[in-house]
Amino acid sequence: MAETAEVHSALGDVAARQLANATKTAPTMLSISPRWLVHLLPWVGVEAGIYRVNKVKDETRILTACSQMEDERELPDTFVDYDEHAREYFLSSVTTVVDVHTRVSDLYSYPHDQIKQQLRLAIETIKERQESELLHNRDYGILANVPSGQRIKTFDGPPTPDDLDELITMVWKEPAFFLAHPKAIASFGREATRRGVPPATVNLFGSPVITWRGIPIVPCNKLKIEGNKSQIMLMRTGEARQGVVGLYQPSASGEEGLGLSVKFMGISRKAIASYLISLYCSAAILTDDAIAVLDGVQIDKYHDYKHAYRK
Repeated sequence: MAETAEVHSALGDVAARQLANATKTAPTMLSISPRWLVHLLPWVGVEAGIYRVNKVKDETRILTACSQMEDERELPDTFVDYDEHAREYFLSSVTTVVDVHTRVSDLYSYPHDQIKQQLRLAIETIKERQESELLHNRDYGILANVPSGQRIKTFDGPPTPDDLDELITMVWKEPAFFLAHPKAIASFGREATRRGVPPATVNLFGSPVITWRGIPIVPCNKLKIEGNKSQIMLMRTGEARQGVVGLYQPSASGEEGLGLSVKFMGISRKAIASYLISLYCSAAILTDDAIAVLDGVQIDKYHDYKHAYRK
């Protein structure tokens, strides 16, 4: 027998939705991260695009004297010499061009402006690339410029409290923060908890992060994982502390942020509007002891715990 169609006694959902407006979110992107390194680095404006790091030459030649009562010895003559070949850092750029058809931006920009959303997501992508370049760029990347004497290996694979204590001895002058991949942080948390010293937690820009010896351990997914190994960094920051600083171009035309500019390039004969997005940045390590790196951090070691009660 043929089935009879169900007769509705009221307006159905499908038909009712034809008169309803769906609330739409702005487009999201999985690759967007907090970019803690960019937030925590002090940034120095470089107007001419060049940053020269001057250093004191042969500090042992600087003579001093400590005099006591009725001491008439001659005071030493001295002077401070400078390195004649100071290193210069040049700003590099992360750039892209965003194309938007004017027909699309004219017709489909409510409730979310198409041009603004296209630029926003492109800028987020550029800023993610910026953080990666700050770490890995062959010229100015922080990891690429760590002195060999400031690199150590873990004692036994996983990162232990002893390993991080060793890093602190190498950057003991006002250390600012550790930087590690989230999996490396989890590995350290397991090792610290196993030893009965679970790390304390603090709030950083509204987000909880664990600490060691009062120093935040900041997550960064730009630190690479090769096989089952990663790295943990500890750094001192700021010019006044002779630490690590970020460099940017101030007062650029079309400025939208630190070193970031957005410029309208015009409309082609195909009615496509183009926008140039540029971000100028670099980084500098002012003294060798401003940073130390723990290499060979094993991230995949877990522990079994006995669940027996005491008799």
